[in-house]
Amino acid sequence: MRNAMGRRLLIFFLSLYILIGCSEFRKIQKSTDWRQKYDAAVKYYERGDKGDYIKASLLYEEILPLIRGMPEAEAANFYYAYCHFHQNLFVEAAFYFESFYETYSRSEFALESMYMHAYSLFLDSPVEELDQSSSSEAIAAMQRFLNLYPETQYTGQATATINELQRKLETKAYNNALLYKKLSKHNSAVIAFENFSKDYPDSQYNEEVNYLKLESQYQYSKHSISSKQKERYEKAIDIYNYFVQNYTDSKFAKDAGRINDDCRKWMNEFISNNKILKSNNN
Repeated sequence: MRNAMGRRLLIFFLSLYILIGCSEFRKIQKSTDWRQKYDAAVKYYERGDKGDYIKASLLYEEILPLIRGMPEAEAANFYYAYCHFHQNLFVEAAFYFESFYETYSRSEFALESMYMHAYSLFLDSPVEELDQSSSSEAIAAMQRFLNLYPETQYTGQATATINELQRKLETKAYNNALLYKKLSKHNSAVIAFENFSKDYPDSQYNEEVNYLKLESQYQYSKHSISSKQKERYEKAIDIYNYFVQNYTDSKFAKDAGRINDDCRKWMNEFISNNKILKSNNN
């Protein structure tokens, strides 16, 4: 969020500088000839400097309402989206690329624009520690693109982008589950680890996640009220059995074995105590 705000402030001050300091640009802006502004926007865009993208963007913004429905409007809208992209305004770029391919679905630029919509969302995706809702949006957009255009020059990059975004979501989910464990919220940790394994069955973290689920269930059992302990220790033993069946040579095997031994010791004592109680009652 702070990065996005910083970019917007930078663009604002650069735009202000351009308006105040560039007499040629100011003359073009004051013109009532949309064609002059259109040609100047094309020229600025093709020069490709940061300040030129800002100038082109400002001119396109002025003339787009005037040329709606004209042949020039298609290219103007397309490059207007790219002006934002080249200024690193990825949220705005994504919006304008999406608007373009929805408006000009038969355009020669439609395919590229749909890809750039998803790619702009990808570039706006934050680091793993932050909320990843925008990453999910980017994955959905890129997958829609691949479904519609499975074989294009963008296919490899689109697939790599989805994999990168999935990795972010995976790391975020792993860290969230780990946080529950660090906070000693044992049942929440167990649920989070279970959900992680369901959502990411091929994850590199799954061996560790299944061990941590066992450890969390064990701690949950130990700290439960007595009436709930039996069923929770039983679940811990079930988790252990799944773990040893699926990770036979795990580096966590010894620790997992110690937890299982403790769980079975508790169960044996519970059974023994119950027998004594029944015997006394009889």
